[in-house]
Amino acid sequence: MRIVYNSEQYYVAEYPGQQGLELVDKRNARGTYFSGDVAERFANAMNEAAGDEASTEKIDEFLDNFSVLLNFPVVYH
Repeated sequence: MRIVYNSEQYYVAEYPGQQGLELVDKRNARGTYFSGDVAERFANAMNEAAGDEASTEKIDEFLDNFSVLLNFPVVYH
């Protein structure tokens, strides 16, 4: 696992061996997992949304669009 993005509101973790990405909303303790082509498209869209001048606000705003998909509760061990 490799954290590719981490802010006060979100984190995105990459699972290279599984070709997957996990998106977690820290405020609501909800997340989702993208794999395969979907993970690749999500990563490309996130990079494109960040643009040349990436900022936390800009990326968090992009990730806000995925709130409807965050349907798995996050459980801490």
